[in-house]
Amino acid sequence: CFFIGAAKLVVVIAIFLLTFYVISQVFEIKMDANLGHIFGNLPVVFSKILVYFLSKATKPPRYKCGISKPCPEKHFAFKMSSGAANVVGPKICVEDSVVMSGVKNNVGRGINMALVNGKTGELLDTKFFDMWGGDVAPLIEFLKTIQDGTIVLMATYDDGATKLNEEARKLISELGSTSITNLGFRDNWVFCGGKGIKTKSPFEQHIKNNKDTNKYEGWPEVVEMEGCIPQKQD
Repeated sequence: CFFIGAAKLVVVIAIFLLTFYVISQVFEIKMDANLGHIFGNLPVVFSKILVYFLSKATKPPRYKCGISKPCPEKHFAFKMSSGAANVVGPKICVEDSVVMSGVKNNVGRGINMALVNGKTGELLDTKFFDMWGGDVAPLIEFLKTIQDGTIVLMATYDDGATKLNEEARKLISELGSTSITNLGFRDNWVFCGGKGIKTKSPFEQHIKNNKDTNKYEGWPEVVEMEGCIPQKQD
């Protein structure tokens, strides 16, 4: 019985030392051959363990594109923001992939647009159209080529309205926009709609350029929006 008890004690001690060694590697605590030093460090070990697991327990989950809640099945997550004055370009993220941004160097003054396949969520194209110094004709031509079932995301940068005419506004309104008819000089606007949509889109934010309320000199504050786009069904 004595030998059995001693063997069990040895096993327990071995397991304890092995466990402590693993913990010391995880939490970067140096192992010392002196057991007194090891036991002296136990409060530090357990405090670090507690902090580690508390941080894991309290860290909020991250969803696609950094949106505030997960999307249901058969929906695509998106998050977007307009430009900030004429300094920082807009940003569009779809299904955890940033498709347009200043970092990607594919945004510009005017209306920035990303086209996404409504069935697969695949990025089809990105374009920007200068509505201050450019021509509205290329925008109109591009809008006419969009196929039914395509998700269309738009964001302004600097000025997205000066060159807009009635035809361009009508084509954008047919994608589900209600604010496009009132979009004015240096307004900030983000919109997500679709070709062939039967109703007005719920995904639209618009802030008017107003010298009394502008956050930046000559421009309103950045407008942001996030949501879940229903997948197109056959």
